[in-house]
Amino acid sequence: MGPLFPISLLVLLTAASPGGGSARRRRAARAPGPGGSSPAPSGTSAPFWVRISPAFVAVPPGSSVWLNCSSSCPLPDGSSLRTGLRRGQTLGGPGWVSYQLLDVRAWSSDVLCLVTCAGETRGATARINAYKEPRSVILEPPVLVGSEYTLRCHVTHVFPVGFLVVTLRRGGQVIYSESLERYKGLDLANVTLTHAFRARPHDLWQPVTCHARLDLDGLVVRSSSAPITLTVLALSPASKAVASTSIAALVGIFLVMGVAYLRKSLAMQSRS
Repeated sequence: MGPLFPISLLVLLTAASPGGGSARRRRAARAPGPGGSSPAPSGTSAPFWVRISPAFVAVPPGSSVWLNCSSSCPLPDGSSLRTGLRRGQTLGGPGWVSYQLLDVRAWSSDVLCLVTCAGETRGATARINAYKEPRSVILEPPVLVGSEYTLRCHVTHVFPVGFLVVTLRRGGQVIYSESLERYKGLDLANVTLTHAFRARPHDLWQPVTCHARLDLDGLVVRSSSAPITLTVLALSPASKAVASTSIAALVGIFLVMGVAYLRKSLAMQSRS
């Protein structure tokens, strides 16, 4: 395998998120799972439940989301929403309140709905994920540089880049793979992976493909490029010199044989 070239990252489109928070950093203390209410406080005289819907939603970055918070409390003292995401409109009715969240860009955010009934407060948690599968995965035709092939793969308009793995394959074999977990940006991005390698005879006529994989905490999104076939073998300078010498020697042999045949023909003609 030849020298490896670093990945280049080009961030495009919208500005970074003004907030949102991370699901790994924020956990609601009284909400054990998405959508469900917290356990009843000890000694409460008015047990009630709290629900939030949808309990889980995945959207493209920059989208708006509506969450509905409801409860079984007949006369709630009040309700509220705890989130680092930007708030929009709020709509309400008997037993329910709907909240609009704007410009969702954080990969994963927890949102806590709280309802107070007869002096007791309970909550339910929803999770919002934002991601965008690649718009395209493009593998450029291989370029012969010296004695090596250079492969360049473009993954366009993808988010979150920190969860992206780009892999080059020859047939069913992995040539090279790179994880971009070091990138923490909150924008859609274009990613270019460049890799150089020396092709061998058995590599000819095998398809080469580029694969992009988003591994989103259990949700796996895959995209692949169209295959490209290597049709010419790259030779090292030493191999080129050996090949040139072999060709020259072969031409010389044919010339000597041709001259000998011509002389023999002339001699036979003179005798007759």
